[in-house]
Amino acid sequence: MLASPQVYCALSRGARPASSLTASLVSVGLRSLSTSACFPRYPVHSATRNLILARPTAHIPPRSLPSLYRQSPLTLRPFSLKALWSKGEQPPPPHVVARISLLEAEANTKPRDVGKQLELFRELAQTNMKASYEIIVSRWERMCEVDSESPLLQSSEAFKIYLDALVNSGNAAAVQSAVERRDALLTAQGITPPPVDMPALEKSEDAQADAPPAPQPTVTIEKPTAAKVTESQGIAQAVLAKASTSNALTGNTMSRLWGNAAPDASAPIQVILTEKKGAWVPRLLRFMFLSLLASFFLLIILSVFFENSGLIKAGPQFSVFEPNPDRPVRFSDVHGVDEAKEELQDIVQFLKDPSSFTVLGGRLPNGVLLTGPPGTGKTMLAKAVAGEAGVPFFSASGSEFDEMYVGVGAKRVRELFAAARKRQPAIIFIDELDAVGGKRNNRDQQYMKQTLNQLLVEMDGFQGSEGVIVIAATNFPQSLDSALTRPGRFDRHIAVPLPDIRGRVQIIQHHMKGVKTSTEVDPKRLARGTIGFSGADLQNMVNIAAIHAAKERAKDVNLNHFEWAIDRIIMGAERKSAFIEPKQKLATAYHEAGHALVCIYTDGAMPLHKVTCMPRGHALGYTSQLPQDDKFSVTYKEMLARMDVAMGGRIAEGLIYGPENITGGASSDIHSASGLARDMVKRLGFSKLGPVDYSDSDASPKRLQEIDDEVTRLIKESEERAREVLTSKLPELHRLAESLVEYETLDGDEVKKVIKGEPIRALNEVLDEKLQETEEVDNFASR
Repeated sequence: MLASPQVYCALSRGARPASSLTASLVSVGLRSLSTSACFPRYPVHSATRNLILARPTAHIPPRSLPSLYRQSPLTLRPFSLKALWSKGEQPPPPHVVARISLLEAEANTKPRDVGKQLELFRELAQTNMKASYEIIVSRWERMCEVDSESPLLQSSEAFKIYLDALVNSGNAAAVQSAVERRDALLTAQGITPPPVDMPALEKSEDAQADAPPAPQPTVTIEKPTAAKVTESQGIAQAVLAKASTSNALTGNTMSRLWGNAAPDASAPIQVILTEKKGAWVPRLLRFMFLSLLASFFLLIILSVFFENSGLIKAGPQFSVFEPNPDRPVRFSDVHGVDEAKEELQDIVQFLKDPSSFTVLGGRLPNGVLLTGPPGTGKTMLAKAVAGEAGVPFFSASGSEFDEMYVGVGAKRVRELFAAARKRQPAIIFIDELDAVGGKRNNRDQQYMKQTLNQLLVEMDGFQGSEGVIVIAATNFPQSLDSALTRPGRFDRHIAVPLPDIRGRVQIIQHHMKGVKTSTEVDPKRLARGTIGFSGADLQNMVNIAAIHAAKERAKDVNLNHFEWAIDRIIMGAERKSAFIEPKQKLATAYHEAGHALVCIYTDGAMPLHKVTCMPRGHALGYTSQLPQDDKFSVTYKEMLARMDVAMGGRIAEGLIYGPENITGGASSDIHSASGLARDMVKRLGFSKLGPVDYSDSDASPKRLQEIDDEVTRLIKESEERAREVLTSKLPELHRLAESLVEYETLDGDEVKKVIKGEPIRALNEVLDEKLQETEEVDNFASR
């Protein structure tokens, strides 16, 4: 049952205030009013969102509307990503909003007043906004539902505005149903719509037949059965014809919709597809996602294929292992390691006559592990064993077994042992064993475990290796896996230490055989000045001396050349071309003089070898100390003396230039002193904490703090001792610094002469030195 006008008005007045349309227009530019305010099925706007609803718009002075419009927070448009590239609709001016509000109030008060309703429809249509069209559509459809006998239904102008609103709001497809609905309602009231002739439409179609196509949805309206159409159909025809001017509906399409003639079967069907802005973004994301997904599955398939086929594991083909073709090395070529040579004599005898050891049931070790610092002759010893026994010598480095391909390390181990078994008796030498035989843990890569496991199997597995002796060398025996160093694999561990003074004499004499040396050169003197040198260092020293003598066009290599080579190895190369300002050079001289004086006047310090203020390597100066004899242990007093000498340079700068002018050149000295103090506390037991070995991982936080306190105390005490020595020797400090600036480099004896105030060199020595420098310049110029 349809509601009466009075009930309809009551519902309209109770739905929401008359000014809600105004508030909606102000807030979102007619977007929020999807329906008419006078119909109760739509949600009621709250007063908090509609500030203008505080009182009816009819009672608001016109001058206050702009201020309300500016102050209203409803003017804030909601954020949308589309706003980044498109411009949204602007709300109508305030006076238009006020007028629409007044018209809305009057239309709601008099819902059967066709004039009021038409005036509101016209005002809304003039805004040309989609939200306005949606309001017109909503009011008309609600009117058809609630008051189907409304006189507004008979208004052709109102129906035309409604159809325009449908087309402009994008609902052109609903025109047909709207026509049928109106005709049905009018017929139910007993009103017969007058017929309208068709030619007007055809003329309209022909006028627009050549219009260019535009992106609009196809409108499908059933063709009337008679030649004449109803009023509603005629209005719809006119609306669609007007829309076709801008929407580019072809004449053929319009004739199929409304014309009497049958559709042309040969006419092409025009399909226009439009795309919204930004529609390519979802397609791009979908394409990227599908591509990544396909690539992921492809990689899985390829990895499974290569894993099963073994193509990656095979890797490149390496050359077959062959014995070393170099000249055989004898034990006579190896010096300074007599004890190691004696232990290896058993290996040589076994390789020459295995039966002499097996007659009583004895078994020679499968492997020999040589341990010691770099350059002590471990590789030479292995070559000497092979040379003395006259057997093939196969060599490989531990790093050669680690490749980028999985399984290559184990494969190379098998090939190495297979080649040695074919040529047995033979010797396999593996240098830097710790690169392949380190301790295993769960974090190791699988290929590393495979290489080590294969080495363990080859040395002591089901396949015997009689006649093949494995000799390995390493600098870090503590890092090797226990399964590798156990008896049965490496039965013998032979230490190859640094050579002592007798060993150094033998090594120097051996390398001097191929060098033309002066008769004044004493190998014993050179050996005393090269404490801590390895065999490789001594060989390098002889070679550097020979090269330096050749550059000077000397007849032979004399003692000065050897001393120059020793200084170069210990202190670094001289930087004679470096420009040092006189003030900086004097400061460096005081720094090095401080080291030298503390070294001379401190009990337990190693003897002074040389001191220089000439830049060498990365240092501006250097103070060198060498012990008189080989040292195998160190005392508490000697450790304190080392710390005092290290702090002497910094204390000398503070005494001469003041604490505020101490340079950062003592950073290496502080680092050295701190390391000595920490070793005294944590390893050597030279502190108040007692003879306990401490490590950072095992000690408690409290104990670590106590260790730091002890280290600080030892360094502070060392500073005080060095300051006491230099304060009492200030005149000597000045003399030594001035001499260093003049002579740049002084040895231990010359430093003692300077301290005593004696001349450093005699006149004839100075003249000989100047003549030698002149000859060097002449030789260089004649090249």
